[in-house]
Amino acid sequence: MHTDTERCLRAVQSKDARFDGWFYTAVLTTRIYCRPSCPVVPPKPENMRFYPSAAAAQQAGFRACKRCRPDASPGSPEWNERADLVARAMRLIADGIVDREGVPGLAARLGYSTRQIERQLLAELGAGPLALARAQRAQTARLLVETTALPMAEVAFAAGFASIRTFNETVQEVFALSPTELRQRARPGPRGTVPGALALRLPFRQPLNPDNLFGHLAATAVPGVEEWRDGAYRRTLDLPYGHGIVALAPRPDHIDCRLSLTDLRDLAGAIARCRRMLDLDADPEAVDGLLREDPRLTPLVDKAPGRRVPRTVDADELAVRAVLGQQVSTAAARTHAGRLVRAHGEQIDDPGGGLSHLFPSAAALAGLDPEQLAMPRTRRATLTGVIAALCSGALQLGVGTDRDAARAQLAALPGIGPWTVECIAMRALGDPDAFTPTDLGLRRAAAGLGLPHTPAALIRHSALWRPWRAYAVQYLWATDDHPINHLPKN
Repeated sequence: MHTDTERCLRAVQSKDARFDGWFYTAVLTTRIYCRPSCPVVPPKPENMRFYPSAAAAQQAGFRACKRCRPDASPGSPEWNERADLVARAMRLIADGIVDREGVPGLAARLGYSTRQIERQLLAELGAGPLALARAQRAQTARLLVETTALPMAEVAFAAGFASIRTFNETVQEVFALSPTELRQRARPGPRGTVPGALALRLPFRQPLNPDNLFGHLAATAVPGVEEWRDGAYRRTLDLPYGHGIVALAPRPDHIDCRLSLTDLRDLAGAIARCRRMLDLDADPEAVDGLLREDPRLTPLVDKAPGRRVPRTVDADELAVRAVLGQQVSTAAARTHAGRLVRAHGEQIDDPGGGLSHLFPSAAALAGLDPEQLAMPRTRRATLTGVIAALCSGALQLGVGTDRDAARAQLAALPGIGPWTVECIAMRALGDPDAFTPTDLGLRRAAAGLGLPHTPAALIRHSALWRPWRAYAVQYLWATDDHPINHLPKN
């Protein structure tokens, strides 16, 4: 969008928050960059330049606005929706791959050379992978400086900086403030004193309907791994440097996020995973606008706009749970998953809560005895086949995965049919156009609305909803009175 100057100008002049994260406005006279909704008086059009990312603005010599904090705006919906190389790379960078494995590690996961990756990111975003990762480190550092009482040296290394000097120079360059000045300017209030404890606000684009989002996560929660407690969805996180526990609660203009991490280097990755799970970088205006064009869906969208797709923090976990949920009730799927967790999951402590385990990795499940699984023999074989494929690398479902390749890998496994493939594509791969025409609940909802309800006819009609069919599924499912569609009561 940053190349459409007229549209960008209109967004800035109207202070339209819907475009926060889509592009960034840089001002030549002040050398500051802002989000489109910045409350200051808009600069003259001839003094504005538009950039597709904060990293590009920083690389061009602009520093972040102290008023609108562009580094804290919602992420660009493009990286959530698109499946091309640049979008896959951005998802991996957000997950911290460059900090952990460097640009060669990013390239290896994408199957391209480092030169190709750098060239494509630079051409589309005006910044290479190192600059994009640096911008993310600066944002992480700001969170730690403003929300914790950690010594600055610990903040520097937790945010991914190689030295305190680099940390100081980057913060000064990006925010035009020293780390100490950033902390002094932060809003007064108690900061986390327990190591790894953080209180954050996760922004999103309005509107957001939390009912099916948190309802689904709570209703399908695996005992010991997930729970609904005191108005928040809580779950354990298996992260690269350690584990964590997150509590997420919906608020009118943000998601309240309470994170407890054993290693603060996991902060950026944990935030990225929570944002993906809650689909916070979606563009509800675009989604709902298109779905309203179908008269059958218009009343559903108007009644509860802003539905998101409940996703996952771990794609491999979702694949295992999808197989456990084949042809059984939600309660039965939770029971099966809970048994796996107790038998193979790593135990953790959760003072004051009911969480006890991490969901077991594919490697931890590799040695399970299928005869001990209380399910039909064919589904046991499907489950062990999926676990073996995940362990061997024959099935890859990470954030940088090629969605078409993953679909093909899934479909090649015995016992994995179209319903399972599309559920995994929707919730694990984040495909906004994933569609489950054979789903019984979907077909029942379609029939009740006067829509075609046989799979073939429903597929033909769903062409009207592309590329947002996964969201149409959420609206159709919401016509049922199932617990997944209701925000849990405390």
